[in-house]
Amino acid sequence: MTGPPPRPEPSTSPEGDAEVVAQSLEQPELFARLYDRYASDIHRYAARRLGTGAADDITAETFLIAFRTRARYDTDRPNARPWLYGIAGNLIGKQRRAEVRALRALARTGHDTVAESWTDLADDRVTAQSAHAPLAGALAALPAGDRHVLLLVAWADLTYAEVAEALRIPVGTVRSRLNRARRKVRSALGADPAFTLDATEVAQPWTT
Repeated sequence: MTGPPPRPEPSTSPEGDAEVVAQSLEQPELFARLYDRYASDIHRYAARRLGTGAADDITAETFLIAFRTRARYDTDRPNARPWLYGIAGNLIGKQRRAEVRALRALARTGHDTVAESWTDLADDRVTAQSAHAPLAGALAALPAGDRHVLLLVAWADLTYAEVAEALRIPVGTVRSRLNRARRKVRSALGADPAFTLDATEVAQPWTT
């Protein structure tokens, strides 16, 4: 008579982001799962803001910092996206002068390295290449905090709560910054029929 079949070993493969982070403290190789899940998104977002070359460095450093500080991650937060975008945003913020210079160059000439990466990402919703220049000028004129909130919503597709978590600011501050950015972009773009959409929707032609 044979005994009962052996009980299967419990799975040690974490599913949620918080579980990945927690288990990576004992099994560091598991942290690569977060890279696999989110690296392409972080890279795409950084490329839209600083160009492809800078995005490579931003992405690598984002995950290096995340790995080194993972012991401080709040595992009550199941989704690591805001955490990672917050790290990436801090790194992008250190290059805000480069970002503004690129935006102003695009506004003046309609051509620069960052603009090329945006053009590569454009799809059928782009009505004209000339749409990039005035929008770039409007974005360059925004305060850094307002621009960051606007682009996290428009390009990273974060919710207000996720932006608040990423930037460590109240949701009310996210709303006020976003509303202010929308008003300024809408005002800067004037009455051109091509720019009658909400400011975040105007930015969408650069998304995939």
